[in-house]
Amino acid sequence: MLFSNGLSMSGLGARIRAARGAAGLSLDALAEVSGVSRSMVSEVERGTKTPSVLVLDRLATALGTSIAALLDEPVRDAVVVLRHARQRVVRDPAGWERRILSPVLPGVEFEFMRTTIGAGVDAGEFAPHQPGSREYVAVESGRLRLTVDGDEQVLDTGDSIYFPGDRRHAFANPGSTDCVYYLAMALGQPNGAVHG
Repeated sequence: MLFSNGLSMSGLGARIRAARGAAGLSLDALAEVSGVSRSMVSEVERGTKTPSVLVLDRLATALGTSIAALLDEPVRDAVVVLRHARQRVVRDPAGWERRILSPVLPGVEFEFMRTTIGAGVDAGEFAPHQPGSREYVAVESGRLRLTVDGDEQVLDTGDSIYFPGDRRHAFANPGSTDCVYYLAMALGQPNGAVHG
């Protein structure tokens, strides 16, 4: 499989393995911290298994980074235009996709994305990100059910919400049409600082 930027599964696996090494984590430690089985982590690192968006997010969170940073190299330009064809798209077999609209910048852990969830699709629950993480959501169209630490909010077209990203959170579309929403996420840092 190739991602929209031409990155292969083996290329993604190499990036995850390098990030794991930089974090000083063994395969077992990454599996434990991420909640992803050791065999799945191993297969993803070898490029023999395609991770779901949830698995990729759990690995990125455990490594203290974002999905975008695992999929792309940092850019050094002062102004970065991401043409539609160059934006990274991750599709989940459950029936939803995430389009990453922000570039990866050195030393900045921030993601801006557009997500489309099909009618009746539950995208699943995301693990808490680093302490101090923040997430902002704005619904462009449709209906979104957002659950944060068991507290459920239903958002309709035009609604927006903020929530601490260091809590368990889940996204689902209880409606009969696609839901499209934008999410901006600033990840907290291990020392408590927040970038973005």
